[in-house]
This record gives sequence, C-alpha cells and structure tokens, in this order.
Amino acid sequence: MNLSIDAGSKSTELREQTIGAALDATVERFGGREALVVPHQDVRQTWREFAASVDDVAKGLLAAGIEQGDRVGMWSPNYAEWVYVQFATAKIGAIQVNVNPAYRTNELQYALAQSGCRLLVTRTSHLTSEYRSMVDEISAEVPGLERVVYFDTDDWAGMIDAGQTISDERLVEAGAALALTDPINIQYTSGTTGFPKGATLSHRNILNNALAVASSCGYDETDRVGIPVPFYHCFGMVMGNLACAATGATMVIPSP
Repeated sequence: MNLSIDAGSKSTELREQTIGAALDATVERFGGREALVVPHQDVRQTWREFAASVDDVAKGLLAAGIEQGDRVGMWSPNYAEWVYVQFATAKIGAIQVNVNPAYRTNELQYALAQSGCRLLVTRTSHLTSEYRSMVDEISAEVPGLERVVYFDTDDWAGMIDAGQTISDERLVEAGAALALTDPINIQYTSGTTGFPKGATLSHRNILNNALAVASSCGYDETDRVGIPVPFYHCFGMVMGNLACAATGATMVIPSP
C-alpha cells in the first residue's frame, strides 16, 4: 500500500525531532532558566532540574516494564507530575493516554480499555472526584491495566526509586530507537455524539503544532506563560507545556 501525502507551504520549516530531543535541545540552550513553576505544590525548577525529574520518571516507567508503544494513562488535574509523565513517556516511546479528570466510572472504564492502558498514573482524589474508589470499581473490567500509581502516595516515590536500577545508557537507547512519526499521545473527543473517539498523535505532529502556536504568540526563553487550562487536551499539553518546552519559555501552572 502506498501512502499519499499532500505537502503544504514550506515557508516555515518543520522541526524534525522527537519530543525528547526537543527537550534536550532546550536544556542545552537554556538549562539555567526557569522551566516549571507550580505554586500549589511549591515547585520551581530550571530546565536542567525539570529534565532530571523527567528522566527519573522515564526510568521509573522502564523499571515498571513499560516499553515503546505501551499505553500509559494520565488522569489528574494540573500538577507537576502530569508534566513529568508527559515528557517521560515521550522519552521512552510510550503512548500517553490523556484521561479527562472529570470522567466518572463508565467513561474511565471505556477510555482505559479502548486505548489498552497497561499503567495508570492518577491521584487518590481531587475535589468531589474519588479517583481511587473509581479505579477500584472498574479495575475488573479493564484486565489489561496492570498497575496504578497514585502520585500523592508513596507509590510515586516507589516508582522513582525502582528507576534507579535503570542506567542512563538504557534511557538514551530507548530515545534513539524512536521515529518522528511514532504515536506518542492519545486524546479523546468529548463524546457528545456517542462514545469518545481517540485521536492518535505523533512526535512530529504535536511538536510542530506547539511550535506553530509559539511562533504566532512570539514565545522565546524570556517569556513566562500562564497555563490555567486543563492538560488533558491540546490547549494545555501542546499549546501550553510543549510550546514552552520547544522555545525555553517558562510553564507557570496557576492552579490544579
């Protein structure tokens, strides 16, 4: 089968990098500048510190048996751990599945089963959402879900500690095995006309979407970008987090 590709204007060159490579390039250029500020968690990191946290999470995922192409669900409001998982999955080629933090049990069960999640990262609760109770309720209906990491418990530290058995060389090898067109993210539609539809996005896809937005907004490393919108859709994680990571601007997360 031959694929047909319609190429548009090349007046603006696309960046031919994986997300991990783009992050590494930003760290090399702007390592000492602020990357992430999360007041509700008292988090303030430079790009160098942020990248170290991402690598720790990536190694934790590898130690948990997550491999290229595996699905990792992320179900939470806006916390630093959400951003770490976003970039950590990209570094090792796992596919992050964005789960709407407002989902209830039937929607959660559908998204996890339909996407084939092996691991879910979430909180125990937030506001009226009892995430642990909902996971317990639907776990039997999602037999492919092997592990749940609650990042507001000792689960998170345990995953990071396990990752210390993974060498830097193995992490580099995982990144080197990735292609630009590999799937890296699954986002679900709102489901207003039926069950939510999963859209599968690649490194090249969302990185260049982020760069297009950053260019239109005029972002550079001196900017500080407030990101109040939810991370689970493109506005938050691509136009927000990834646009900052691609240009060196600071991600400022004003609230969960």
